[in-house]
Amino acid sequence: MVTGGGSGLGADIVRALAAAGYRVGILDRDPGSARAVADGIADAVALAADVADADALAAALADFGAAPDLLVNNAGIVRFGALEEQSPEDYAATVNVNFLGSCLCARAVAPGMLERGSGHIINITSVNGVHPAPGIGLYGGTKAAMACMTQAMALEWGPRGVRANAIAPGFIDAGMSRPIYENPQARAVRSGGVPLRRLGEAADIAHAVLFLDSEQAAYINGHELVVDGGVINSVLAQLPRS
Repeated sequence: MVTGGGSGLGADIVRALAAAGYRVGILDRDPGSARAVADGIADAVALAADVADADALAAALADFGAAPDLLVNNAGIVRFGALEEQSPEDYAATVNVNFLGSCLCARAVAPGMLERGSGHIINITSVNGVHPAPGIGLYGGTKAAMACMTQAMALEWGPRGVRANAIAPGFIDAGMSRPIYENPQARAVRSGGVPLRRLGEAADIAHAVLFLDSEQAAYINGHELVVDGGVINSVLAQLPRS
């Protein structure tokens, strides 16, 4: 099951999982978007729910038919602007979707996974949760909180067969970030600041999901995998010595 799977990065993750043979539940608060993605994929199920609505999540899980083997907590929002200029509603929406929503989705699937004795939760965090950037409100804070909750899930549920990991994307030309890179100057500056000298693609994140959920990664639990081309480690490379 992929939350926010009806568009952007979530839809790309859905397609990659389906191509790898997964039966995918596409959960999105926009039923039309979820159906549009599901229509192009064999054995996909469109599910409608707001991730911050526990009752709607329970109904969606019932429609899916069973606890998924894998939950990808991808749904997220960002409110751009200075911290002091954002409204209480902006703050609440960011926390409710990014952090609370991810926790509620994990809580919804965990009982079935724990009863079965197997399962995997992957939370999509961000490099902004590792090193926050200005002008993004509470986004970075909610992603840091998701990373911490990933560790808590790994500690509590790992002994019962359920793994939890996180993926922190960097500058990815997909999803919410795509409009930023439509500006050629912003695209050039950001790609030039990445040690690999390119922006990430949706496939880079989808491949990370597939790896973490594979048998090759079966002993990885409670880890946040940063997928950013090395950009968060490049501060000194950006500052001249003289």
